[in-house]
Amino acid sequence: MHHRNAPLTIVGRQRAITQVLDHDRPIAHVASEFRIARSTLSKWVARYRAQGEAGLADRSSAPAHRPTRLPGWVIETIEQWRREKKWSARRIARELADRHGMSCAVRTITRWLDRLGLNRIRDITSDGEDLRVPGKIIARYPGHMVHMDVKKVGKLRDGGGWWAHGRGSAQDRKKHGQRVGYTCLHSMTDGFSRLAYTEALEDEKALTTIGFFHRAREFFAAHGITRISRLVTDNGANYTSASFTSSTRAFVTRTSGSGPTRPATTGRSSATSACWPTSASTLAPTPPRPSGGTRSGSGSTTTTTIGPTPPAAISPQPPESTPASTTS
Repeated sequence: MHHRNAPLTIVGRQRAITQVLDHDRPIAHVASEFRIARSTLSKWVARYRAQGEAGLADRSSAPAHRPTRLPGWVIETIEQWRREKKWSARRIARELADRHGMSCAVRTITRWLDRLGLNRIRDITSDGEDLRVPGKIIARYPGHMVHMDVKKVGKLRDGGGWWAHGRGSAQDRKKHGQRVGYTCLHSMTDGFSRLAYTEALEDEKALTTIGFFHRAREFFAAHGITRISRLVTDNGANYTSASFTSSTRAFVTRTSGSGPTRPATTGRSSATSACWPTSASTLAPTPPRPSGGTRSGSGSTTTTTIGPTPPAAISPQPPESTPASTTS
């Protein structure tokens, strides 16, 4: 920001105008001395003659007329409905269209609520509390809601890294010459019993996901969950592919997807994958398949819990003991 006596501010403009009005000098000569355009100095002189020193102040560069701007009464209505009825931006947009025939985008109303300081719920409550009550997704029986998810984690180098051998060790310096890559932890978790099945596979393609689904379904059936009413996944390409949908249609009553930032619906499988490296005591390797076919480069691991504490949705019994007693 310029100081008060900087050139070409109000003080500097007053000096240039004084040279024109008091000393009768041509505008072109004075503008050349002050290194400004002749039209600029002519504008200052005209404003000074019309408004005095107040005409030399800076003016806003915003346009004087905006045809697409919301009328004042609409902004007042938005503020009134937000304060009194605590409506959301989408509800306000619908009421404006229904009651007043005013078509307004939801994003425009959101922007005005932000300018008015009313964009958060705690801004419209008397004590600043948050009126939102977090909802819970509760499974009513085993197999009611089964969650599937994939988590990509980095592999460990042969022999371990700096965590086991220390910083600067010979094993730690090998990291610059090795590319160990990643592995994909495919998980399926029952929302009621928290019974979980996890495999470490090499990719997350649709064909790999289909094979994992059927192996997990066999594991669930061996523990008493023979029916899957709802399969909850994210919107990954492996879950939305036509091949995955056609392969699971015969075994799942309903399949529902969610956005990539919705941990409320896919968080259980993500939590299973997150606990997988740290709960080795609860993991047991899958026995070889009877057919003799092996999957190269992939390990198979199952777990029956996603945390050290028992789930609150059922009794304090181990999760795998619940499906057998509650399913027929």
